Amino acid sequence: MATYITTEMHTGGEPFRIIEKGYPEIPGDTILDKINYLKREYDHPRKLIMWEPRGHFDMFGAILVPPDHPEADIGVIFINNEGYSPMCGHGVISLGRYMVDKGIVKNLTIPETVVRIQCPCGLVEARVQYDGKKSGAVSFLSVPAFLYAKDVSVDVPEYGKIVVDISFGGGFFALVPASQFNMEIKSSASKIRAAVGTTLEQLRKDCKVEHPDYSDLSYMYAAIITDGKDEYSEKVTANCCVFADRMLDRSPCGSGVTSRIAQQFGRGLIKLGQTRTFESITGATFKAKPVKSVKCGDYDAVIVEVSGNGYYTGTSTFSLEEDDIIGRGFLLS
Repeated sequence: MATYITTEMHTGGEPFRIIEKGYPEIPGDTILDKINYLKREYDHPRKLIMWEPRGHFDMFGAILVPPDHPEADIGVIFINNEGYSPMCGHGVISLGRYMVDKGIVKNLTIPETVVRIQCPCGLVEARVQYDGKKSGAVSFLSVPAFLYAKDVSVDVPEYGKIVVDISFGGGFFALVPASQFNMEIKSSASKIRAAVGTTLEQLRKDCKVEHPDYSDLSYMYAAIITDGKDEYSEKVTANCCVFADRMLDRSPCGSGVTSRIAQQFGRGLIKLGQTRTFESITGATFKAKPVKSVKCGDYDAVIVEVSGNGYYTGTSTFSLEEDDIIGRGFLLS
């Protein structure tokens, strides 16, 4: 009987299931090699752990693996309802706390401890508030993020012509104001899932993206509906991310707000060091700011600092009996 042990967390209401035991050693020299192996040969545990009856349509999780980057403390493979994510900011925020609390990071320092996490998109440095007894808020520095394309038009079934910007913040994101759908950003989750999900699916068909360094990241990962407030302001700006197979992010989406900062920076709407607050459909907030100008291939890019809070919700032990066919995983959208 297969058995899996997890720690359960959430960031801004978005679940983060950390798989501690159950996976065998995953072949592959790099994290991207390991992901490609899982896609080809060993995808069934992802479905068992993410899908019903143990998970749900919007469940998100992580497999911890040895890093291949010399500076990393841990490597991580992010998993979702469709497959594998290139980056997950809400996951990094929760995982930062977990790394400190579980003693995986040996050099604990006060008032904050640095945790270096090798994500599929690259090395991400997280800083975890730590008072010697308890971990707290987490911030992280993104991989190079950049505005990839402006004003891309796509004809979306039932919604007509939609114009998006495409930005990279660990994955490629399409960014679109809610007004283009004649919607409010606080519309129902089902309306957002339908409109943004349909747009994302059409973009995947019509729009090819190419990362200058990593071909495995060259696909449209997600789309974000925003309140259109892209000009710098100290006031809160709201957004909602739809990714993978129409998953709807409960948090502001760490890599998503990274992409929004990269978009705003690329359009000259925000300066280095200016902090913005991003709100999700749950009311959770992340803070983010551009901190350093860099290059990514030929693109003018920026390093973004994102901060938020992750919380523990429990632990789980999952099992699968050999004759339990339905228990291997299914989804109801």
